[in-house]
Amino acid sequence: MSLERSRPGELFLKKLKTNREILKDYINVLFIGDIVGEPGYKFTKEVLPELKKKYEIDFTIANGENINEGNGILERDAKKLLELGIDVLTGGNHTFDKIQAHNFIKNATNVLRPFNYPKGVYGNGYGVYSVKDEKCKIGVVSLMGRVYLKYIDCPFRGFDEVYKAVSKETKIIFVDFHAEASAEKLAFYYYADGRASAIVGTHTHVQTADERISENGTAYITDSGMTGPYDSVIGTNKESAIKRFIFSTPHRHEVATNDVKFAGMFYKINKDTGKTEVMERIFFPEFKK
Repeated sequence: MSLERSRPGELFLKKLKTNREILKDYINVLFIGDIVGEPGYKFTKEVLPELKKKYEIDFTIANGENINEGNGILERDAKKLLELGIDVLTGGNHTFDKIQAHNFIKNATNVLRPFNYPKGVYGNGYGVYSVKDEKCKIGVVSLMGRVYLKYIDCPFRGFDEVYKAVSKETKIIFVDFHAEASAEKLAFYYYADGRASAIVGTHTHVQTADERISENGTAYITDSGMTGPYDSVIGTNKESAIKRFIFSTPHRHEVATNDVKFAGMFYKINKDTGKTEVMERIFFPEFKK
């Protein structure tokens, strides 16, 4: 599949290529929106090499909480995603859905669960990682909202705690804020403005068009979207989803298979200041109009 298209991020890259010294001041980060089931995995496997080459990606992050049949993540799922060249997997409300994965999540360093689960919950909510060939580090944080989701610990105060630790090692701090309510995501953006390099919303599986970079260099989007089948109800078989709404009774959860699309975000972040200079939505193939 050809990805040829003129995009703001590409124009910026072309401009920077005229001065290789300037290029060294930045890292290019790719975030992949919620990868849903086997269809999402297969399409990511197909397009990721070209995307990484096209955008000269230094570090790749993906939300992987829906990789196992749409709910949860097993060790084998994490391994096959990481083998694609994804550096870190972030989580959300489905991270712990598969009890078989508990020991794996407990010991994993590059598979994150939301940091603001109560103290004592196993697993890691953030990590600081070396960026290959760039002599810098990036902090990646997984947080979960509380509106219409499990009422866990406060993500705002949780970020304060993480920031104190991570900022001692790097100024580049990337946050996956997994939440239902756009108001909660926006409130968090203003709360973390100037401290986080980028805040990407996940969970709703619908990519929004409100991306922005604040004067303080914090990039924000309410939701990065879903990498998976769009002939569906946010990744789920249409017939089963419709019955759940009509009858208010449980129905089998099945991942759909058709009209698979890739959704994600591209960021160019200054290594010295931690500020985002460029961000760009990625979504393809586009819907027919």
